[in-house]
Amino acid sequence: MFFMLCIFLYFMAIILNAFFTVPHVRENPRYILFIHMLVNDLVYLTVSFFLFLSLLCAVYMPVLVCYTIITFSTCTFSITPYNLAVMSLERYVAICHPLRHAELCTAQRSSIAIAIMWTVGLIPQLPDFIAFCFTVEKRVFSISILCNWPLLIVNEVQVVLRTVTIVISFSVVVLIIGYTYIKVMLVAKRIDSGKSASKAGKTVLLHAFQLMLCMLSLLNSYTDKYLSPYFYYMPLINYFLLTCIPRFISPLIYGSRDEVLGKRMRNACTSQRSLSGNF
Repeated sequence: MFFMLCIFLYFMAIILNAFFTVPHVRENPRYILFIHMLVNDLVYLTVSFFLFLSLLCAVYMPVLVCYTIITFSTCTFSITPYNLAVMSLERYVAICHPLRHAELCTAQRSSIAIAIMWTVGLIPQLPDFIAFCFTVEKRVFSISILCNWPLLIVNEVQVVLRTVTIVISFSVVVLIIGYTYIKVMLVAKRIDSGKSASKAGKTVLLHAFQLMLCMLSLLNSYTDKYLSPYFYYMPLINYFLLTCIPRFISPLIYGSRDEVLGKRMRNACTSQRSLSGNF
């Protein structure tokens, strides 16, 4: 896992360097959204790794601190599919409404979209917090516990809210990605020279694949519950396969297809091979 993390950080550093050193990349809404997704995934991996390590080492922490960390982790988890939906919409506007793309898709509007994502991600946490506070006694907040989401479930309303939020969020994202893919491919078939539209369609399809990878994390709780009694290392395997790998490969499967970022990544790999050959 450490090796995969190093590769992820290496390619992320290359992509961030390209983003901040190439002016037209820095002002492009598509790259802004992609960089936001990468940084969000890095934050999610960091927080989730901290939680996993605290459980593994049996580290106790105050209930309020634990609740805050898990709420932030849940929010960063939900941001990625929202980001994929917005990136699909950007491709839809670029292909289906090219004359309005410069007007609708700007760096400023991308920042507004990012702010809306975080707002939508945090809103479901408010009723959960209210349900939690109204159920537990005040003395509970001074208790230290192993930081795990099931230990913070003190009201059935929390489970319902979490389930409804996940179902609605992923359903809306699937509908948006599906709609944009169909519309982009219809444009690709209608125009004679549809290379850009076809490429945009493949990009949207890639977002659908990334969304599917994100949804793998939802299986974590079920596999832990039913398989952990039979496999001692199941939590570690789950965390690596269902949480880490989907985020690790995001810069590879998306960045490598991009003309600017892909060139930077290939040049970096070529340079590394040359240095290895010299030694």
